[in-house]
Amino acid sequence: MATEQPKQPVTANAPKPKKKGGWSPDLPPRGFAKLTPEEYIKERLNPEMSYYNKSAGKPKNRYLQMRAITVVGGALVPVLVNVEVQYINILTTAISLIVVLFVSLETVYKYREQWTNYRSAEQNLRNEYFLFTSQSGTYVYLDEAEAFTLFVDRVEDILEAESASTLRVMTTVTEARSSAPGTTRNGKKADASS
Repeated sequence: MATEQPKQPVTANAPKPKKKGGWSPDLPPRGFAKLTPEEYIKERLNPEMSYYNKSAGKPKNRYLQMRAITVVGGALVPVLVNVEVQYINILTTAISLIVVLFVSLETVYKYREQWTNYRSAEQNLRNEYFLFTSQSGTYVYLDEAEAFTLFVDRVEDILEAESASTLRVMTTVTEARSSAPGTTRNGKKADASS
């Protein structure tokens, strides 16, 4: 008969298992200034670069698809207007409507701006990583501790700038809509009787 090992008690400081999808909101316990460059790169930089790399793909594809449809539709309408075929007016109207809808949706969702923000952030993080690990650029004359502190500051600045830029892009439409003539501060139509 095999003897059973006693189960270890679960303590408050024990790391919790990752949730489905591999992401866990829990941070590993560390003391002040105990994070190494390797840990920072593994736990902070790599996940952020991966996120931006993946996140850039969807808006890029949507932007390019919408642009292709609007360009092709915009080129077809003048040609179709000069063709004499039954129901051509309905077809040209439908194509024109699709072009206008896609151009309008692009101004709302700002896929191009999302794509370029995510891609720029990922490339800036990658560039900073290589400057740090090769002790080049701003890191060339720094000792390891100074270089790591500067690296963390610069990476966090890149992340903060991207976050602010994305927030600005995503709120532009909301702000424009709420400041339109005839609307109140909360964006609703003003009552004509007041």
